[in-house]
Amino acid sequence: MRIGILQTGQSPDVLREQAGDYPDMFEQLLAGRGLEFARYDVEHMEFPADVHDCEGWLITGSRHGAYEDHPFIPPLEAFIRKAHAAKVPMVGICFGHQIIAQALGGKVEKFAGGWAVGPQDYDFGGERIALNAWHQDQVTEPPPGATPIAQNAFCAYPALAYGDTIFTVQPHPEFRDDFVAGLMDTRGRGVVPDDLMAAARAKLGQPGGSARIADRIAEFFLRTRVPEHPES
Repeated sequence: MRIGILQTGQSPDVLREQAGDYPDMFEQLLAGRGLEFARYDVEHMEFPADVHDCEGWLITGSRHGAYEDHPFIPPLEAFIRKAHAAKVPMVGICFGHQIIAQALGGKVEKFAGGWAVGPQDYDFGGERIALNAWHQDQVTEPPPGATPIAQNAFCAYPALAYGDTIFTVQPHPEFRDDFVAGLMDTRGRGVVPDDLMAAARAKLGQPGGSARIADRIAEFFLRTRVPEHPES
């Protein structure tokens, strides 16, 4: 199955040689699960010609806010709405989670409670999964048709499902611990409170649940979907 990765941001220059860019991280995360990939740098206005150019779409994280004024955001929202209407499967991670919600009628805001950084625990229907987070923005109002499928004390809507065609999560299953440590050094200083970063560093290295989310993403994409037929 061919998945188009819609890249909405870039990893820091100083970390990219070792960790790769965001599409590299997703290809590594999902390796060996029956998927192949194409890349589109939508942040720099490289969009697919049609929502059916790939069999599914994955929208990456970004340092941008979904509510900010950037040239790529309106056409990305339009693409999301077209793909959703065509029932082409989509996955969104962090910014991808937020922009899908916003495009379909939800609300995204800079959270007054501050940042989530490093390993966080999420309850996916009774299954505890620890994932790395790096965000201040949150989905504060899900759009119509979105079902919350995870809980977290800090983030009201850390994962959403839209029927069987969209699956989104706020944290970053693709972020390894060493990359999060690098983000603290390159993007966190002076932005994220020092005590919060210190607490996050202390939790790095513990077993995480990235592989379980990778399995869920792959299962979501590969799921057999019954095509809808108009009534005769």
